[in-house]
This record gives sequence, structure tokens and C-alpha cells, in this order.
Amino acid sequence: MSTEEQQYDVVVNDEEQFSIWSAGRELPAGWRATGFRATKDECLAHIASVWTDLRPLSLRLRSA
Repeated sequence: MSTEEQQYDVVVNDEEQFSIWSAGRELPAGWRATGFRATKDECLAHIASVWTDLRPLSLRLRSA
């Protein structure tokens, strides 16, 4: 499979920070899959559309 075709999962942690992880690999502790799986570029575009406030959840809650 070429790099352009490799699949990734969009993952999120308890602070609602997003990342991507190679599909099929075990997730590291503290991260969970969001259910979005696609190519790297598609995953990064998805993250850019949903992660509009880059502050960690704990900081957002303190600021509210």
C-alpha cells in the first residue's frame, strides 16, 4: 500500500486534543478513536474542521 493510500484513525484524548494514528495499531493509553478513518490528508483536514479551539479541555473549563 502506498503512503497516499495508508489509512489512519483520528484519535482524541481526555483533554479533547486530536491526532492521527495508523489504522489497526493499538492506541496508546489515554487516546480513543473518534470513528473517522481515512488517508492522512483527509484525517488532517477533518481535524482542522472539528478542532477549532486548540486549548485543552481543562483550560477551556477554567476560562468558562
